[in-house]
This record gives sequence, structure tokens and C-alpha cells, in this order.
Amino acid sequence: MKIIPVLHIQQFEPDVPISDFYSNDLKTHLERNRDFFHKPHKHDFYLCVIFSKGSGVHEIDFNTYDINPGCVFFLKPGQTHYWTFNSNPEGYIFFHTQDFYELHFAKSKLEQFPFYYTNKNTPSLVLSSKDTRQISSRFKDLNNEYHNDLLYKKQKLSSLTNTIYIELARHYTDTGTAINNASATYTETLYAFEKMVETFYRKEKSAKFYASTLNITPKHLNRIINATLDKTTTDLIMERVILESKRLIVHSKNSLLQISEILGYRDYAYFSKIFKLKTGFTPLEFKKSYP
Repeated sequence: MKIIPVLHIQQFEPDVPISDFYSNDLKTHLERNRDFFHKPHKHDFYLCVIFSKGSGVHEIDFNTYDINPGCVFFLKPGQTHYWTFNSNPEGYIFFHTQDFYELHFAKSKLEQFPFYYTNKNTPSLVLSSKDTRQISSRFKDLNNEYHNDLLYKKQKLSSLTNTIYIELARHYTDTGTAINNASATYTETLYAFEKMVETFYRKEKSAKFYASTLNITPKHLNRIINATLDKTTTDLIMERVILESKRLIVHSKNSLLQISEILGYRDYAYFSKIFKLKTGFTPLEFKKSYP
């Protein structure tokens, strides 16, 4: 049985009528949720947080990121993460559902922003001291609006959220690490492919299946992925399989044989061989090596 809790926005402030948005200053948020923020968990919403003080480590899907003043993190639904702090953090955090944003901006999608564009873009950004102060003030305005009951509250919240994302996307793009320089058609196809992989990766691992479902040839799908991410179709499928393998190995009570079967491999030896090829460890070695 999987033991990674999936958190919903309503769990954070059940008495607040807005069920698709949440905001708080980071100190208050962490104090209220001190029982679980340091344990691996998932969300079914988008999360954005900025640190103005504090230090520590943020682990997101087995990748470790340092926490320091100026750090911003972006999480998409389904990612596993947790925090470890060496000193008391300060800053702001907000969550929202996909519908919250896209219902207010009918012609825009969250994946237009580079940090949500693809799973291969880093979920972190480091701002200068000056930019941290400027962006933090935007977060503060958003937080104040959330905690007041004024006319057109949702409209203002969505507008402020969009402004924050636009400013962060500009800084993110300036770092030169963003992958988002493909044509609109390639971008849409990549996004559709990643969503499809998220749905079918446990059963379907062939490029032919995904290409057929997208009504394109396997060769063209591979061309799109290579042009946008410098990877192959099979690379992306297997990266998703290996990520889920790691999650289940570390955060579930399933046996390694059960995990192999859950991921569509009836032959455990074959699954173990693929896992070692991709990670350098057998599933058992990885389980023992992870704290």
C-alpha cells in the first residue's frame, strides 16, 4: 500500500470558502503544518513559494535543492517533496488548482510559463537580493488580498497570481536554463505527450503507442522531443517509470516484486536490470541506500 499522503487545498484552511486557492506567510504556514512538511508528501495543486530568510534543503522527486534567501520553488500536482530547515525560514507561499488560473485566463495555460512547461525544466529559481525584495512584495500583496474579504476577491487574486508568474518567468528565462524555445505546435505536442505518459506509463512503454494516440508518426514524435528536450521518446517514458519506481521503493510498503508488477513488469529480473541500467543501482541497493 502506498503511504505518501496527497494533500488538498481544503486541508490547510477548511473554514475558508475559497477551495481552489490558498496563501500564507511562510512562517505561519510551516508552524501550522509542522507535523508533516518535513515528511514526503504530494499535492493535487500547483505550489509557489519564495524564501526571504532561512536555509535548508528541499527535496523534490529525489532531487535536492539548497534553500537560501532568494530561492523560489514551483511544484506541479503529483510531485513528491519535503523540507528540511537549518534556520527558521521566512517568505510567502501560495497554492491553486489548475482551474483557478485557467478559468480566469481562458486563452492562457499554466504551461506557458517555463517552470510549468515541462517536467524537465528545473522547479527552482534563485533571485538577487533586489529582485527578492521586489517579488516578495508581490507575494505580500497577494497574501493580504487572500486574507481580506473584499469585492472582486477572486478576480484580484487571479490577476496578482498572473503578475507574479509573469515576473518570475522573466527572471527564470534570463537564467538561460529554461527549455521553451520550440514552436507553438511542438510545445502543444510535448505537453500532450507528457500528460499521456502520466496516464499510461504503467502499461504502455512503446513510442508507437503514444505517437498513434497523438495521430503522428513515431519518427515525428521523436523529432519533436529531440528538438525541445534533446531526448528521445523512450527516454521520457522510461524516466517517468524510473521516477515512480523510486517513489514506490522508498515511500511504499510494497515488496520489490509488487512494485515491478505495479509498473507493468511481470519479470522482476528484467525490471531490476532496467532500473540498474538507468540508476546505477538495483532496486534493493537503492532501497538500502536511501535514508
